[in-house]
Amino acid sequence: MPINVSSVRNRLQDFDFTRLFIEELGWSPPSSSRPVSARAGSISYNRTPIAQLSGIGVFEITTPEDEIPDAKARVAIHKHVSENCYENLLIFLDDRRTQSLWFWGKREGSKIHPRDHLYVKGQPGDLFIGKLASMVVDISELDADGNITLTEVADRLKKALDIARVTKKFYAEFQEQHLAFLELIQGIRDERDRHWYASVLLNRLMFIYFLQRKLFLDNGDGHYLQNKLEQTRAACLICTTPEFDDLAKEAGLKSHKNGAVDPVERAKLRAELDGLIAHLYGLTEEEFAYILTTFPLVADSVKGAALDAYRAVAREGD
Repeated sequence: MPINVSSVRNRLQDFDFTRLFIEELGWSPPSSSRPVSARAGSISYNRTPIAQLSGIGVFEITTPEDEIPDAKARVAIHKHVSENCYENLLIFLDDRRTQSLWFWGKREGSKIHPRDHLYVKGQPGDLFIGKLASMVVDISELDADGNITLTEVADRLKKALDIARVTKKFYAEFQEQHLAFLELIQGIRDERDRHWYASVLLNRLMFIYFLQRKLFLDNGDGHYLQNKLEQTRAACLICTTPEFDDLAKEAGLKSHKNGAVDPVERAKLRAELDGLIAHLYGLTEEEFAYILTTFPLVADSVKGAALDAYRAVAREGD
């Protein structure tokens, strides 16, 4: 569900994080909003529960020094809060509520890797709003008892806050994709022109992704590219005769002539859609693999392609 960018921006700028989580992001109120004074070793602090979802708590943290504590103190406080609420998001605040540091701990075995995100009053907050979009929970995503799994909520926090640094690995993978893309370009004989054309398309794609992260596309759709890709794949399968020309144009195709009629291509598109849909429904790889075994008439190659597509989508979300 796209977030209301204007309302979220107002809540951020007002430092009204309680209403931000409950009214805008769809989280639940805490069982108690009473502030608690505590100590993490020699560090005194106050924590105030402001929201929760499936056992994951969001707390505002202040200290007697009236300023955001240093990195070592933040880790100590996080460890102490985790004794009572294992999965949590801590929002450290200064006394004037003009600076906030959002702290989330990425767990890998017994290790915790801190992820800090600073938001200062007066900032436009566009990139921060992009992160918050991953935390939204719509009522349609809840089960019959009105719940959502802890794993799902934890994954959303990870997607929002576990922002990896740009490394040499990224550039190596980008170059690899660039070379692979070159092989798909037809109709341009000059090699330099093909390189230029591939670079232009990939750069534009990255620009669209940047706009997506800032929620500038399609009324704040944080999954704009994925949704358009899924839409086009489905249209390629459906729009194969003239009566579907209007639908083809609506989905980004020129006409039914751009639909997939080749059996191999159609099988590939169906597998990719199956993998996307399984991922969107929140199925684990093991659950999806089991479901595929219940279709004995489907060829193993098709099942394998669907699983590969699922894994590709899962890697993009990590």
